[in-house]
Amino acid sequence: MALYLPEQTYAIYGCSDTVRGRLRLESETQKDGSTSHLLSRTAFQRDRDRVIHSNGFRRMKHKTQVFVFHEGDYYRTRLTHSLEVAQIARTAARALAVNEDLAEAIALAHDLGHTPFGHAGEDALNEVMQPYGGFDHNEQTLRVLTELEERYAGFNGLNLTWETLEGIAKHNGPVSSEALRPTLRALNANFDLQLSNYASIEAQIANLSDDIAYLSHDFEDGLRAKLITLEQLEALPVVGETVQQIYQTISDKHVSRVGYAITRAVITKFIQDMIETSFANLQVLDPQSPDDVRQAGYAIIGFSEEASAELRILRKFLFTNMWRHYKVNRMTSKTKKVLTALFNRLLEEPNLLPTDWSKRLAGKDDAGRARIVADYVASMTDRYALLEYKRIFDMGPILA
Repeated sequence: MALYLPEQTYAIYGCSDTVRGRLRLESETQKDGSTSHLLSRTAFQRDRDRVIHSNGFRRMKHKTQVFVFHEGDYYRTRLTHSLEVAQIARTAARALAVNEDLAEAIALAHDLGHTPFGHAGEDALNEVMQPYGGFDHNEQTLRVLTELEERYAGFNGLNLTWETLEGIAKHNGPVSSEALRPTLRALNANFDLQLSNYASIEAQIANLSDDIAYLSHDFEDGLRAKLITLEQLEALPVVGETVQQIYQTISDKHVSRVGYAITRAVITKFIQDMIETSFANLQVLDPQSPDDVRQAGYAIIGFSEEASAELRILRKFLFTNMWRHYKVNRMTSKTKKVLTALFNRLLEEPNLLPTDWSKRLAGKDDAGRARIVADYVASMTDRYALLEYKRIFDMGPILA
């Protein structure tokens, strides 16, 4: 007897489990885009699982969030950050009675295109790729999802649903025709993502969940790394109040306890504000369908004016005292030089590429060859990039 997953009930403005389809027809998806819900997974749960089982997702384990992997085992990586974003997104989606599985799939996939060494790596690749169209991690995410993953016999990419791809492409808002990068332009030509509209409410939730996640956990990581001190935090909104409360609770002012308390407090404060503000926005708009949210002309998911101001203060503090701390700057400088050198050498001597990558260069023009080299470099983990740099530039065993 076949088992069927019952249709879940969501608010009228949330995406249902019936999808608009995938780029390539699959057995679960009918010609009209509806799904059979066979066995135990919806289409969005399948999207989530495809992301989790992808090579790109596993590689995020050793990709920098702020600190390069060899700085310690307890700092956030691009992978753990994505998991925290997904956890926050699920909480908010459930509170607003919208599709948790779609919000989770978008949250887990949104950073798959990041390079090794975080934004320093992205800046390095963007600079060397300027003659060939530049480099952008959001575009690279779409390249990973639609071209670079090689897991299925019939196609490249993960063949995700329209809704998941739409959410990833537009999680920061509508995309103007002037800002269209090649990968998104090609995808949109085959799978109209309605780029002039806002994304679904689930994608908007994933976007702001990203902000909440990194602003909360970067305080904890900064304290652990001793780049910031408890004394510096006392005047900050939310964070300072939490520090004072902890002082009244424990006597040893243990940094790890305070750091975790800050993470918890920031997440609690801003996720609650996001839910309350967004619910108020929904009452004003009174959307009668998911497309009413997409066509509202503004983001429905947001923070209150007070919370937005507090977030700006927290972001400015972290920018000055952590993300641009001189110790971080030193690592940023070194890692940019590593990726720049790797890209330039591999572009000059493509015969140094692994065989499966060098085969992709056949028939490509200069821009196409550069893009493949960028794909290879962007796919690296921190430690693999450092190892490749050593293999190519240092004298030593070639089989190591």
